Amino acid sequence: MIRADTVSGMPADLTVLFCTDPLTPGRVDAHFAAQAATVRDLGGTVALIDHDALLAGDAPLSVRKVPRDAGPVWYRGWMIPSASYDDLSQALTDRGAPLHVTPDRYRTAHELPGWYATFEAVTPQSVWTPWKPGEEPSQAQIAEWLAPLGSGPAIVKDYVKSRKHEWAEACFIPDATDIEHATTVIARMIELQEDTLQGGVVLRRFENYEQADGRTVEARVWWVDGEPALVSAHPDTPERAPEPDLTAIVLLVRKLGCRFITTDVARRDDGVWRVVEVGDGQVSDLPAGADARVLFSALGR
Repeated sequence: MIRADTVSGMPADLTVLFCTDPLTPGRVDAHFAAQAATVRDLGGTVALIDHDALLAGDAPLSVRKVPRDAGPVWYRGWMIPSASYDDLSQALTDRGAPLHVTPDRYRTAHELPGWYATFEAVTPQSVWTPWKPGEEPSQAQIAEWLAPLGSGPAIVKDYVKSRKHEWAEACFIPDATDIEHATTVIARMIELQEDTLQGGVVLRRFENYEQADGRTVEARVWWVDGEPALVSAHPDTPERAPEPDLTAIVLLVRKLGCRFITTDVARRDDGVWRVVEVGDGQVSDLPAGADARVLFSALGR
């Protein structure tokens, strides 16, 4: 489903960086190949970065294929930890191709502590604490973390992602006052995330949303400069595209002040639309069937 103005004309100045295919470095990663083709069809420019080199700590090597003095660029690719994004931004700036999304704005949208205060009224109550990968918290620490949430169910995640596919094992806490069981679930999440744990531990009050075939029905809203450029299905349920009420969200998105973000929204069982997650649009997955032409046209304006 699309909610945007009719696509018209070509982007005035659109350069998008995509990840290289690890097996064929001269090509766009297959997951993003169709999006890159859309950029070219619109008259934009596609350049490549080496995601593996970036995560290995060699940002200058990762951007060696980006033309010098290319001017401002967007990134569309695999998720990047905030510290690595800092390195990428500096390497591109040194090359004359600065990112449209600055590191501070990336971190704000990418990590829950950056966006939570802005969206607090429309998203589940949350608490968080910085945490290092591999460290196992004590029951006393977890009791302190969970105390603000009171009783009832909760979920655990890091600053960016959850282990929702290991729902009972490493995500869902049936009763936040059952500290022994909560400790098991939280410790397992930390263990499974290994060295990819982002920022720390987040605990969120669980809310019931409308379901279909056992999955939450969510819409992913793509915002460019404070405007909803595209409303798509969520990648987990590409066959379902609800039509969300964005009335309570649009002013909050503008207040956040990030150029390109996504909001995953779902209707709670009382009929109220809620923000389930916020993300930086550069690293949010575009679901099958979504019209990439609309999105990249908005980025090129």
